[in-house]
Amino acid sequence: MGPMLLAFALAVLAWMLVLGDLVRRHRPAWHWYLTGYPLTACRVVFTWRKVALLNDLAVSRRPPRGLLGDLMVKGDPLRPVAPRVSFPRATRMGLTVTVRLHAGQTPATYMAAADALMHAWKVHAVRVTSPERGLVLLTATATDPLQRPGLATAPTALLTALIGALESGGAWVMNLRLVPHWLIAGATRSGKSTLLARLITQLAPQPVALVGIDCKGGMELGLFAGRMSALATCRREAVAILSALVVDMQDRMSACRAVGVRSIWELPDTLRPVPVVVIVDEIAELYLSDGTRESKAEADQCSTLLLRLAQLGAALGVHLVVAGQRVGSDLGPGVTALRAQLGGRICHRVNDPGTAEMTLGDLNKDAVAVAQAITAEERGVAVCTGPDGGWSRGRSHLTSTEEAVATARKHAAMTPDLPALGRALAALEGDDK
Repeated sequence: MGPMLLAFALAVLAWMLVLGDLVRRHRPAWHWYLTGYPLTACRVVFTWRKVALLNDLAVSRRPPRGLLGDLMVKGDPLRPVAPRVSFPRATRMGLTVTVRLHAGQTPATYMAAADALMHAWKVHAVRVTSPERGLVLLTATATDPLQRPGLATAPTALLTALIGALESGGAWVMNLRLVPHWLIAGATRSGKSTLLARLITQLAPQPVALVGIDCKGGMELGLFAGRMSALATCRREAVAILSALVVDMQDRMSACRAVGVRSIWELPDTLRPVPVVVIVDEIAELYLSDGTRESKAEADQCSTLLLRLAQLGAALGVHLVVAGQRVGSDLGPGVTALRAQLGGRICHRVNDPGTAEMTLGDLNKDAVAVAQAITAEERGVAVCTGPDGGWSRGRSHLTSTEEAVATARKHAAMTPDLPALGRALAALEGDDK
């Protein structure tokens, strides 16, 4: 019976290993709750005091006796006391720990110790936030959810786009009703074009007008021309389209003023104009000049018109999504003014620190360092800002060009007609002839 029992035990163990591997691959959240969380929670509990001592998170108390002023005459040794922590609370793919700060401590000390906590707890990352005064929330992520982001889900709504997955495991959503204008920065082959394709794929089935400005001859946005109400492939056409949009925006102002409302969303459905999303691919092409008077005039016009759309468009249903490889003040003074109006920020891997600073620096300094750490292998990974002013790492869902083009063609019949833009382009062609 001995060999038979041993064989049976080995068979059961083998089946448990196979079952555990299947659960880990197909139900990672279950695997984390059953095996990963208990082990990690034990590491947090048993290593907290040592990590706090080694990273200057503990505070020494004076001995209760044996002091003459600040001179120690006789007494017990100074004993460092680690901050009080809550028991680790499980999340879907990680855990959270609440720390009560000692008097005089700030969250910056814990941010500096985040790497030490990550290695001590053997997790992918530890994020430090301060939900209220005197408390620090440590959020540990067990594995990198951006390696296999899967398809996150989010409720569909007008002017919202499910872009991808966040590092926390949640859905990465661009809500143009909540954050009306966006700036997207990213070097070549960083995932910027994939993100724009994903955005167009998400907006194509919605009753919105898409306007493209691609001064690289339409190589990128021209693929989706069938779903676009207008497409500019050079700066002259961009000036004409932007000018027509400014005139249309003034008409929307008049409609709101006549009814006595402050935005088109307060108008009756029968009077509400169609929302417009202007997608600009490579902002530098609109601002750079070859030195001629005509080129400088066009660049100044583009700068002024974009700034007017950004300042006034939110309440009038005109939204900007501006993308570029390089975003800096060297493009012109108008770029800094435009950036201030673009509340949503997305930064992929960039080639220079200035672009990361220009994109994220005025919102959060920590996000700049995280964006600069994105490697060339992490295509599609970006640092994005949230509506609450915070930031997170995210990865856009891989949307192939064929899929995006097929979606644009499928919904081409939904393309709204914007007569003012058509007339502007027709007048431009007539001048050329």
